[in-house]
Amino acid sequence: RDVGVPVLVGAVLEGPGDKISNAGIVWDPVTGPGERYVKRHPVPFGEYIPYRSLVRKVTAKVDLVPRDFASGETVGVLDVGPVRLGDVICFEVAYDDLVRDVVTGGGRLIVVQTNNATFGRSGETEQQLAMGRLRAVEHGRAVVVAATSGISAVIAPDGEIVDDTAVFTREVLVREVPVRDGRTLATRVGAAPEYVLSALGAVGLLLAARRVA
Repeated sequence: RDVGVPVLVGAVLEGPGDKISNAGIVWDPVTGPGERYVKRHPVPFGEYIPYRSLVRKVTAKVDLVPRDFASGETVGVLDVGPVRLGDVICFEVAYDDLVRDVVTGGGRLIVVQTNNATFGRSGETEQQLAMGRLRAVEHGRAVVVAATSGISAVIAPDGEIVDDTAVFTREVLVREVPVRDGRTLATRVGAAPEYVLSALGAVGLLLAARRVA
């Protein structure tokens, strides 16, 4: 209400069932909460415990994660005012398919919502920022990183960091960013080249092993 425009906020929501959800919510200054995106790829052993009852037989530390986060089912494409953006949460920026989905789904700008507090002053936040720069170049989109305690940043489509903050500081970044509709070659073909190169590499190793034998 103070700024008079829609904003994208992060929240932990109750449900579904006995689980909780890590979500990005479009908040309108007049109507309140609207569209939302629920994180599709929660971190195993960080946001949920796979095979909890089995793992508990090995260590009681599974209960340091008392409740599992649910997995979202829809791609994070949200309309915030006049801009359709692609939202990924925290380390989802590391996954090719999740980021590509928001671009092919119509996202003209990529937003990375993240909370790096667990990692303190380690190099994790710089690592995540580097991934954001890679995604900017890969898809030809500006990337905005909104971190509660890590590095927040505005990244140009060529991967250049236009503006950023230090860790554990309270700051506001105000920048104009381009919004784009075009698709790069990487956006169009996806991970296919990676699979082809991996297969060729595996074949090469097999042939080399046979020659040695």
